[in-house]
Amino acid sequence: MEGLVLIFFVFIAVIVFFLFMYFVPVGLWINAIFASVRVTLGSLIGMRLRKVPPGIIVNSLITANKAGLKVTTNELETHYMAGGNVPNVIRALISAEKANINLDFKQATAIDLAGRDVFEAVQISVNPKVITTPKVAAVAADGIQLIAIARVTVRASIQQLVGGAGEDTILARVGEGIVTSIGSAQSHKEVLANPDKISKLVLSRGLDAGTAFEILSIDIADVDVGANIGAKLQTDQAAADLKVAEARAEERRAMAVALEQEMIAKAQEARANVIQAEAEIPKAIAAAFISGNLGVMDYYKMQNVQADTEMRQSISGTGKNSPQSPS
Repeated sequence: MEGLVLIFFVFIAVIVFFLFMYFVPVGLWINAIFASVRVTLGSLIGMRLRKVPPGIIVNSLITANKAGLKVTTNELETHYMAGGNVPNVIRALISAEKANINLDFKQATAIDLAGRDVFEAVQISVNPKVITTPKVAAVAADGIQLIAIARVTVRASIQQLVGGAGEDTILARVGEGIVTSIGSAQSHKEVLANPDKISKLVLSRGLDAGTAFEILSIDIADVDVGANIGAKLQTDQAAADLKVAEARAEERRAMAVALEQEMIAKAQEARANVIQAEAEIPKAIAAAFISGNLGVMDYYKMQNVQADTEMRQSISGTGKNSPQSPS
């Protein structure tokens, strides 16, 4: 029974020891002392309670102290709790100091919390970065398409990293400048002979305004000749004009056909009126017989005159029974 009690107390002691070593990182405290960094045990325990890794804070503080940077434990802890990358900020401050770049702790933490890699920004400030644009197609004044690729050398602007536009804006502005430069050229041969004019024109427009970068140079890497856009547009326009002319001609033909049909209908109507009028003649003759205004001899004379008239018309070729008369 006494052995079980002893084992229980030993077990409790081990647990208490590990809990003590967890909440009181004595090793880090000793390292800080040997590195001439003043950190109290109470501060380390407070970090544990605030769920801040003491190792990150103390090691970053030691690194900053060795580099001659003046930062405090509270500043590092506050930046970590705000979601920042403490070791990255310290590396950026050390790199900026070695490169004689004006960067303080407050500015570095603001850049880091803005979502940008402050250490990479310092590196780009020291060693400029080359950005290659995608293929940019533009058409010169003579209608020939040119496809250009440019390489933009940029350097990070520390003062504008917070709130400044990124690489996509630089690429978009450079592409716009290339299109404008090629479009203002009178001939594509002029652009091919002097591609540096594109670089000078684009660079003079201040495309890095409001961005997180400073454009150092714009170099045209390649210019290829594309399609003859002017000839293609003229061909398309001619084809469109032909279709319009054909449509108008078809419209005029349809109107002529409609007018012809209308005239035929009018002729048929006039012929029907004549036939109707001729149908009234026998009635009139019958009425004349009944009233005594027309005798038999008069009727025969009229028939003879009518037959003589038809004969004359047949001989002259104007009668309805003549070979030349329309059916």
